[in-house]
Amino acid sequence: MNPEKWLEEHGDILYRFAMQRSQDSEVAADLVQETLLSAWKSKDSFAGSSTVRTWLIGILKHKWIDYLRKEIRQREHIELADGDPTAWFDAHNGKWKEEPSQWHGDPETLCQNEQFIQILKTCAEHLPAKQKLVFDMREFQGLDSDEICKVCEITPTNLHVLLHRARLGLRHCLDKHWFGG
Repeated sequence: MNPEKWLEEHGDILYRFAMQRSQDSEVAADLVQETLLSAWKSKDSFAGSSTVRTWLIGILKHKWIDYLRKEIRQREHIELADGDPTAWFDAHNGKWKEEPSQWHGDPETLCQNEQFIQILKTCAEHLPAKQKLVFDMREFQGLDSDEICKVCEITPTNLHVLLHRARLGLRHCLDKHWFGG
């Protein structure tokens, strides 16, 4: 086992393996680099019960899983931040940073306007996943709170928070894309 030759002997295979999973050349290169660095640090613990290539691919698999976990956590944080309406309020006094505009028109008439319905659905599509799900179940499918809580395995309090945030998000989106506020 000669660690100085790992990149030369196994680099292409490791890179192809990483590219098959990530589809991103920078991510694949980083994963290979992290794999080789990790292998270098733990080379003394290599038992020799497999080939070096198999051992390196095993390390790469773990690096890929770690990368995915990190990506999922980051996406969840971004989704939480995007879906958090507290950004629309002043942190010091709790008032709107920019007050929502007054909506004009009859809600019943709006709900029969195909363009409005399309914009509403588009706005709903951009809600964070859980907010979108509970809003859709409640407003479009007509399920009651108990059914939604049971299906989504959430508490009634959590449901009401999600619905409140979904409605605030929709209000913000409709202000922007329909009412022109």
